Amino acid sequence: MVGYAVGCLQLSPRVARRHGVDLRRVGDRNPGAWNALEHLGPRRAAPAFVLDGAKGLVAALAGLALGGWWGGWLGVLGAMLGHALPVTARLRGGKSVMVFVGGATALVPLAALLCWALFAIVWILRSFAWAARAGTFALPLAILLAGPRERTLPVLWLMGIIGLLFAWSRLRPRRPARASDGRAAGRSASAS
Repeated sequence: MVGYAVGCLQLSPRVARRHGVDLRRVGDRNPGAWNALEHLGPRRAAPAFVLDGAKGLVAALAGLALGGWWGGWLGVLGAMLGHALPVTARLRGGKSVMVFVGGATALVPLAALLCWALFAIVWILRSFAWAARAGTFALPLAILLAGPRERTLPVLWLMGIIGLLFAWSRLRPRRPARASDGRAAGRSASAS
């Protein structure tokens, strides 16, 4: 319940609104950090990434304090579900990637450190978007390398939930774009 409540916090849309962009009206209409990146650019979207990750981190730490290691995973699961299906936004949320990353950082810190190093290298060599993908999807392998190996399966379950959220977003009908959408997108692109 704590994780779900933390996940329901609409932080990325608030970051975007500070720059005159309504994430629910531009791009894929996803109120998460990735849509913020697309419309704000890396520098202005960075707080959205940090805040979405912090939701997972806080949920994991609360779960660890309340229920040990499995409580931590349940806290991250709750935060991911709260981010994806927030009661505060008519169950229309993001895909929970950064929430997962923040939670994993708390629950498998050594493996997460390896993934953060991979993220930094790929960012320097290629781009932020590729770095984020590489760091996220390398986590199960990093757990197998750095341990503890028994934590690999819960990570794969949570990654499976992210896959289901991506599939659900493709199946969900989209609202038609409004004339004001283009103005918001134009403002964000010109400001980047």
